[in-house]
Amino acid sequence: MTAIHDNGDETRPARWLARFRRARLVLIVAGVVFAVLWESGALAAIPTLAAFTIIAVAVLLRAVSAGTASRTLPRDDAPRLRVGDPVVEAVLAGMPDPVVALDRNGDVVALNARASAIAPALRRGEPVSLALRVPEVLDSIRRAVATGSSQRVEFFERVPVDRWYEAIVTPIALAGASPPGLVLVAFHDLTPLRRVEEMRADFIANASHELRTPLAALSGFIETLRGSAREDPVARERFLAIMQAQANRMARLIDDLLSLSRIELNAHLRPDNQVDLVAIMRQVADSLQTLARDRGVEIGVKTTADRLTVLGDRDELMRVFENLIENALKYAASGKKVDIMLSMLSTEEPARGAREALVAVRDYGPGIAPEHLPRLTERFYRVDVSESRAQGGTGLGLALVKHILNRHGGRLTIASVPGKGATFTAHLPLAAAATIENSRAASIS
Repeated sequence: MTAIHDNGDETRPARWLARFRRARLVLIVAGVVFAVLWESGALAAIPTLAAFTIIAVAVLLRAVSAGTASRTLPRDDAPRLRVGDPVVEAVLAGMPDPVVALDRNGDVVALNARASAIAPALRRGEPVSLALRVPEVLDSIRRAVATGSSQRVEFFERVPVDRWYEAIVTPIALAGASPPGLVLVAFHDLTPLRRVEEMRADFIANASHELRTPLAALSGFIETLRGSAREDPVARERFLAIMQAQANRMARLIDDLLSLSRIELNAHLRPDNQVDLVAIMRQVADSLQTLARDRGVEIGVKTTADRLTVLGDRDELMRVFENLIENALKYAASGKKVDIMLSMLSTEEPARGAREALVAVRDYGPGIAPEHLPRLTERFYRVDVSESRAQGGTGLGLALVKHILNRHGGRLTIASVPGKGATFTAHLPLAAAATIENSRAASIS
């Protein structure tokens, strides 16, 4: 076997060529990994090329600076895989998706932190089958080693939470060796896409169901009015009133759907106008006094500050509090009272002086069972379907509230004890100017 001796007689180009050969394994692995990520759509072409170039330069610089640490290197031997190679580990650590490198026997050579997160039992030097108990993935690894071609497979995990993944298995032949000496397994999380698909399907099904009921009622009453009730003025007046109510219900549903679409369209745009929550809440409470009197409910407004300034859209925030107070008046009228409390709360960021405005709407009605609380803000979800429809609800009110608060950087919390009412609290970050002003007022007092 011929060896290269790193002594004074060796020329500089020969030394550079020897050092480049030391780095070729890492360059091959990096090139294949980036090619897989580009092909799967995880990275665009330009970022992929730039990242590979940076890694290639870093590897070559490391090889050049290594000097004469190793005196000889076999010319004709293929590079051997080493478990936990720091350079290979560094390459995998830079990957945006979970990636595991295996040898031809299925033992783990290297992996990144993201791979450890989805499969904590993975250990370097141990068979991948001990930690990754997914038959579809293990079969695709065997096929990739046997055929030398890339494999794609989708699988579903239920523990600890429901998640969908796509595994891309790519065999790599080192220095022309056959069968492949290295197998890369990259995992792409499909969960967001699958959830969007499910939400879209559920939304279409629910929306069509909600519209079908009033449409069926309208069609039935029109047929009756054209037939047996044609000459019955009493029945005609009664049927027309019901038809008007059903038409109004469809109009409210369409308005809510359009509002929800507009809010989602602008979800990434944070409002930048300063508005006063105290003034908004008092205006909303005054506008709903007629509904409160009709239902025999008293609305009380209390505030710990004369002004709570937030960055927001006035019309959208009014929609939030109208929905919350209307729900309290419609579904908790038996409590005969609705309390609205406005206050200011410091968050867990004292160094930044962050503060929140809290608007709590509490009723004293029958309350809500605990199993319903996590799903109240879902579209078309109702605790009592018949009661909601009787009250003219569309099932989209709290979904609108949640999306509007999310756009404003806030959130909605719900607390309820059956038989003792419920409290819906909107949390909104105070504007910076308002935070400073309130802090100075507190220090003076």
